[in-house]
Amino acid sequence: MTPARADILQVAPERLVMLMLVIAAGVALVLSRLIWLGLMAQGPEGRDALALVPLRGDIVDRNGAPLARTIDIWAIQVARHELANDPADLAGKLAQIMPEHDRAWYYRQLTSGPRYNYLAQRALPETVNAVNALGEPGIRFARVPERLYPQTVLAAHALGPIDASGHGVSGVERALDDQLTNPIARARPAMLSLDARVQAAVEAELGNAMTSFQAKGAAGLVLDVATGEVVAMASLPNFDPNRPPAIANPKDPFDPAALMLRNNVVQSVYELGSTFKPITMAAAIDSGVVGSMARRFDATEPLAIGGFKIKDDHPQRRYLNIPETLVHSSNIATARIADELGAERMQAMFRKLGFDTRPDITLKERGRPIWPVSWGRVATMTTAYGHGIAITPLQLASAYAALVNGGIWRPATLLRLAPGQVPAGRRVISPATSARMRQLLRLVVLKGTGKKAEAPGYRVGGKTGTAEVATKAGYAKNRNVSTFAAAFPMDAPRYVVVVMIDSPIASAASAGQTTAGWTAAPVVSRVIMRTGSMLGVTPDRNRDVDVAELMPLLWSAPGDADE
Repeated sequence: MTPARADILQVAPERLVMLMLVIAAGVALVLSRLIWLGLMAQGPEGRDALALVPLRGDIVDRNGAPLARTIDIWAIQVARHELANDPADLAGKLAQIMPEHDRAWYYRQLTSGPRYNYLAQRALPETVNAVNALGEPGIRFARVPERLYPQTVLAAHALGPIDASGHGVSGVERALDDQLTNPIARARPAMLSLDARVQAAVEAELGNAMTSFQAKGAAGLVLDVATGEVVAMASLPNFDPNRPPAIANPKDPFDPAALMLRNNVVQSVYELGSTFKPITMAAAIDSGVVGSMARRFDATEPLAIGGFKIKDDHPQRRYLNIPETLVHSSNIATARIADELGAERMQAMFRKLGFDTRPDITLKERGRPIWPVSWGRVATMTTAYGHGIAITPLQLASAYAALVNGGIWRPATLLRLAPGQVPAGRRVISPATSARMRQLLRLVVLKGTGKKAEAPGYRVGGKTGTAEVATKAGYAKNRNVSTFAAAFPMDAPRYVVVVMIDSPIASAASAGQTTAGWTAAPVVSRVIMRTGSMLGVTPDRNRDVDVAELMPLLWSAPGDADE
């Protein structure tokens, strides 16, 4: 062995030891940094007051507009045992720099409680610079992650807030929690099906209506009939996910904060009244129970059944054919049709539409429908016009999509779908029945209770639904749920729009009425007028002629209906 090689072998272990020491020092530095940041997260009571939330991926709308992102913010904390200056003097200076608290508060933070106290949890850079200029070694500064919702209240219920530990509480934040916190998955933002522009329009129109009618709550959504993508989802009352309200009593269903956080589109279930009539009609036509649009049903007087009477709000006191039954929204004729349809076929239709299960949607917060305990003759008749069965507005929207899109039901989603990702769905009615339903729904807007939902050039079709609110004591005579379910354009439907207003109070804007034709239908019209072009639907009044030409085949009533 040469002397040079011997020297190298002698020095090698020493170099290896030095390298290991350097690595160990680096690890120790990282660990100490993590420990220090952990101490920074300790609040006034020694708990995590500003938790180090895990980094989360961004959430964007279908066009890439940011809806949620994680940013760094400044936190200012004091280590009481390291203070070099007089706490009383320091407290006075801090109160001048950060006047959100007085001198006494800062003095308590500097002199009592745990060793580490927060002085500010969301400090502006200029505030940090000013406090740092005091030269106090016991005051520390840290950049900590914070979840930011740049659009504030926009789509709050669809997005949901996160908790102090940085995990989703509700909405997409909860549903996609694993994806958003996964280091690999979060490299790409989660793209939702929502369109922020359409969402803003729906929220604005729904908010105006809720204020105008002093309503208890409201819900609205826009759904792509071909894919099941939710383009807008609005629930009122609303909240700001940047500062979500604290629930005082989670077990109290009437806690104001709990009501504010509740997503009425997917969590709340309602008896949606006459919006069920087109569903009943579709089942009757598809099953062959109704073979001709000209067939008439007796609506000359109320129908006595099970100890009570089924009445019409707009009694015609004559026999009504199928189009007339929908245009005049006849409970009596619809009940007679359901009676012939029978409980088994009625249930089968509702089950195919998913009315017996929680709504199909990306979210985890989903209300359970109220399904009749027994399906006797009375239940079969009343559910046909939306009483005795309660579902979410989302389920109604998915059902209407199937009525007009050729007969295919698809689950709803809040994620943007590529063409190859659209689910096949399941057939609910035949293409021929769906085509007939498009004509009938268009007639309801042209000649029936849905006139105020018309949006010139967009060829709207739909159905009103006004149902008394069900309470433990029975149905409230002075409160109702007003709903309008629509689709457009009816010659080639692209979108379903559903608007629900809970307990509206009559106003001058509604001519003293609280029914859906006066409260919910106008909101649908304004939403479509504002968003149609955004959604790629070009208004064209000339195409209404095609639908108008079908009217002689369907329409034979002597007068129009008003709600």
